Amino acid sequence: MPSSHAALTVALTTSLWKDFGVNDPMFAIALIFTLIVLYDAAGVRRAAGKQAAVLNKIIDELIQHKPVTDKRLMELLGHTPLQVLGGIVLGFLVGFFLTPAYRQKIFTDRH
Repeated sequence: MPSSHAALTVALTTSLWKDFGVNDPMFAIALIFTLIVLYDAAGVRRAAGKQAAVLNKIIDELIQHKPVTDKRLMELLGHTPLQVLGGIVLGFLVGFFLTPAYRQKIFTDRH
């Protein structure tokens, strides 16, 4: 499953690029926002998931020696790089082909 966070932010940035160009401040803000979301999706959340896996292993080892709570941590917090890439591609395609200018062209060519 592609990252919906990546897809949404890339679609927004792509739409702003298509409608206003790269010199518009809205595009710059969206680009920075997108880069932060992509970093979070691929890096920070993934690292937190790996830490949860290590903690779960520690809990399993402690349980063998003495009673400890058996509540497990969620290990699938982040996205794999392939899921983030899938979200980037999906978001770019949606943002590129479904911008307001393109939608207007579709509807005016039909009539």
